Amino acid sequence: MNLKHYYYYFQSALSPRICDEIIKYGQLHKPEMALTGGAQKDIKNKTKSGKLKKSAIKNLHVKRKSDIVWMNDTWIYKEIHPYIRQANRDAGWNFDWDFSESCQFTKYGLNQYYGWHCDSWDKPYDKPQDLNSHGKIRKLSVTISLSDPSEYEGGNLEFDMRNQKDWEHDKTKAIYECHEIRPRGSIIVFPSFVWHRVKPVTKGTRYSLVVWNLGQPWR
Repeated sequence: MNLKHYYYYFQSALSPRICDEIIKYGQLHKPEMALTGGAQKDIKNKTKSGKLKKSAIKNLHVKRKSDIVWMNDTWIYKEIHPYIRQANRDAGWNFDWDFSESCQFTKYGLNQYYGWHCDSWDKPYDKPQDLNSHGKIRKLSVTISLSDPSEYEGGNLEFDMRNQKDWEHDKTKAIYECHEIRPRGSIIVFPSFVWHRVKPVTKGTRYSLVVWNLGQPWR
């Protein structure tokens, strides 16, 4: 799919105070190892007690290595929803969405990263017990920079833009570093099917907040 906007951004949208509040809240809770959807679902990756096998963890770290805390605080959604709606409208996507999943507070420490991936799946959620997500797919992804850029190095957010019309003429345009996310409090919104990655942090700690927004499958 060719897009006019692969992502839409709002620089320094959240105040330092709000960023500090989210980080403080995240640090109050015990972090867990970040997983990918495949690792979570595949029963072969788990022991009888339900924990991931060492081999699964090793394979997981080939693609992703970070620590996360889940958040569901209403005040956080109130802060970011207006930006999601504006981006969806102004970027021309106009996707139908009606629910936000739990926010994922992510800590990228030294040498931590998230390799190439997209946030959407080929099938809708099968969760009959959860009417908010059952039968829906991820349509809009949001990532927010909570750290001051002076507090870390590396950890760059990159997008794969090989579907752009001019990519065949200039291979350097295939991978784009999202510089717009660097200022603290910046919000990046993008279609969940767009491939992206977070490169390894080489110094300090990078904190971010990620939210996935769901809607009915494409028609």
